[in-house]
Amino acid sequence: MGCDVCMDKKIMVVDDDPYILITLRALFEEYGFEVYTVPNGKDCIDELKNGFKGVVLMDIMMPIINGWDTIREIVKEDLHKGITISMLTAKDMPDPDINELREYIKDYITKPFEPQELISIVRSYYKNS
Repeated sequence: MGCDVCMDKKIMVVDDDPYILITLRALFEEYGFEVYTVPNGKDCIDELKNGFKGVVLMDIMMPIINGWDTIREIVKEDLHKGITISMLTAKDMPDPDINELREYIKDYITKPFEPQELISIVRSYYKNS
Protein backbone atom coordinates (compact mmCIF):
# COMPACT_ATOMS: atom_id res chain seq x y z
CA MET A 1 0.00 0.00 0.00
CA GLY A 2 2.28 2.76 -1.23
CA CYS A 3 1.40 6.36 -1.74
CA ASP A 4 0.29 6.88 -5.34
CA VAL A 5 1.15 10.58 -5.55
CA CYS A 6 4.34 11.04 -3.64
CA MET A 7 6.06 13.75 -5.62
CA ASP A 8 4.77 16.28 -3.10
CA LYS A 9 5.30 15.39 0.54
CA LYS A 10 1.83 15.97 1.94
CA ILE A 11 0.55 14.72 5.26
CA MET A 12 -2.79 15.08 7.01
CA VAL A 13 -2.86 14.62 10.78
CA VAL A 14 -6.33 13.68 12.07
CA ASP A 15 -6.54 13.95 15.86
CA ASP A 16 -8.84 15.62 18.36
CA ASP A 17 -5.90 16.57 20.62
CA PRO A 18 -4.78 20.13 19.75
CA TYR A 19 -1.34 19.45 21.25
CA ILE A 20 -0.79 16.53 18.85
CA LEU A 21 -1.92 18.65 15.89
CA ILE A 22 0.40 21.54 16.78
CA THR A 23 3.36 19.29 17.60
CA LEU A 24 3.10 17.15 14.48
CA ARG A 25 2.55 20.19 12.25
CA ALA A 26 5.81 21.70 13.52
CA LEU A 27 7.67 18.39 13.24
CA PHE A 28 6.62 17.58 9.69
CA GLU A 29 7.00 21.15 8.43
CA GLU A 30 10.58 21.08 9.71
CA TYR A 31 11.16 18.15 7.35
CA GLY A 32 9.60 19.86 4.35
CA PHE A 33 6.12 18.38 4.42
CA GLU A 34 3.00 20.28 3.48
CA VAL A 35 0.89 19.64 6.59
CA TYR A 36 -2.89 19.56 6.93
CA THR A 37 -4.38 19.20 10.41
CA VAL A 38 -7.99 18.32 11.15
CA PRO A 39 -9.65 17.56 14.51
CA ASN A 40 -12.02 14.77 13.44
CA GLY A 41 -12.92 12.19 10.81
CA LYS A 42 -15.61 14.32 9.19
CA ASP A 43 -13.09 17.05 8.38
CA CYS A 44 -10.67 14.40 7.09
CA ILE A 45 -13.30 13.12 4.67
CA ASP A 46 -14.01 16.69 3.55
CA GLU A 47 -10.28 17.25 2.81
CA LEU A 48 -10.14 14.00 0.82
CA LYS A 49 -13.21 15.05 -1.18
CA ASN A 50 -11.39 18.32 -1.89
CA GLY A 51 -8.56 16.35 -3.48
CA PHE A 52 -6.00 15.71 -0.72
CA LYS A 53 -3.50 13.01 -1.73
CA GLY A 54 -0.65 11.85 0.51
CA VAL A 55 -0.19 10.34 3.96
CA VAL A 56 -3.00 10.36 6.52
CA LEU A 57 -2.03 9.86 10.19
CA MET A 58 -5.31 9.15 11.95
CA ASP A 59 -6.21 8.82 15.62
CA ILE A 60 -8.76 6.14 16.46
CA MET A 61 -10.65 7.63 19.40
CA MET A 62 -12.15 10.92 18.20
CA PRO A 63 -15.51 12.69 18.50
CA ILE A 64 -17.98 13.02 15.62
CA ILE A 65 -16.55 10.06 13.64
CA ASN A 66 -13.95 7.72 15.13
CA GLY A 67 -10.96 6.57 13.10
CA TRP A 68 -12.41 3.19 12.14
CA ASP A 69 -15.69 4.66 10.91
CA THR A 70 -13.73 7.34 9.07
CA ILE A 71 -11.81 4.66 7.16
CA ARG A 72 -15.06 2.82 6.39
CA GLU A 73 -16.49 6.05 4.96
CA ILE A 74 -13.29 6.73 2.99
CA VAL A 75 -13.56 3.28 1.39
CA LYS A 76 -17.33 3.60 0.81
CA GLU A 77 -16.81 6.97 -0.91
CA ASP A 78 -13.85 5.55 -2.89
CA LEU A 79 -11.51 8.19 -1.45
CA HIS A 80 -8.71 5.76 -0.49
CA LYS A 81 -6.86 5.92 -3.81
CA GLY A 82 -3.74 8.07 -3.65
CA ILE A 83 -3.47 8.04 0.13
CA THR A 84 -1.55 6.01 2.68
CA ILE A 85 -3.31 5.64 6.04
CA SER A 86 -1.53 4.98 9.32
CA MET A 87 -3.37 4.74 12.61
CA LEU A 88 -1.96 6.86 15.42
CA THR A 89 -3.37 5.79 18.77
CA ALA A 90 -2.91 5.72 22.52
CA LYS A 91 -4.13 2.12 22.63
CA ASP A 92 -1.42 -0.49 23.22
CA MET A 93 -3.18 -3.32 21.43
CA PRO A 94 -4.69 -3.09 17.97
CA ASP A 95 -8.45 -2.83 17.92
CA PRO A 96 -10.39 -5.79 16.45
CA ASP A 97 -11.54 -3.41 13.68
CA ILE A 98 -8.01 -3.48 12.26
CA ASN A 99 -8.64 -6.97 10.87
CA GLU A 100 -11.61 -5.77 8.82
CA LEU A 101 -9.74 -2.71 7.53
CA ARG A 102 -6.15 -4.03 7.37
CA GLU A 103 -5.86 -3.72 3.59
CA TYR A 104 -6.38 0.06 3.89
CA ILE A 105 -3.93 0.64 6.77
CA LYS A 106 -0.17 0.82 6.30
CA ASP A 107 0.88 1.03 9.97
CA TYR A 108 -0.45 1.09 13.52
CA ILE A 109 1.64 3.60 15.52
CA THR A 110 1.24 3.76 19.29
CA LYS A 111 1.46 7.00 21.29
CA PRO A 112 3.74 8.05 22.80
CA PHE A 113 6.13 7.78 19.87
CA GLU A 114 9.61 9.07 19.20
CA PRO A 115 9.46 12.00 16.75
CA GLN A 116 12.42 10.73 14.70
CA GLU A 117 10.86 7.28 14.46
CA LEU A 118 7.60 8.78 13.17
CA ILE A 119 9.48 10.86 10.60
CA SER A 120 11.37 7.76 9.44
CA ILE A 121 8.16 5.76 9.08
CA VAL A 122 6.41 8.46 7.05
CA ARG A 123 9.46 9.11 4.86
CA SER A 124 9.60 5.38 4.07
CA TYR A 125 6.14 5.61 2.48
CA TYR A 126 7.51 8.09 -0.04
CA LYS A 127 10.67 6.10 -0.72
CA ASN A 128 8.68 2.92 -1.36
CA SER A 129 6.22 4.47 -3.79
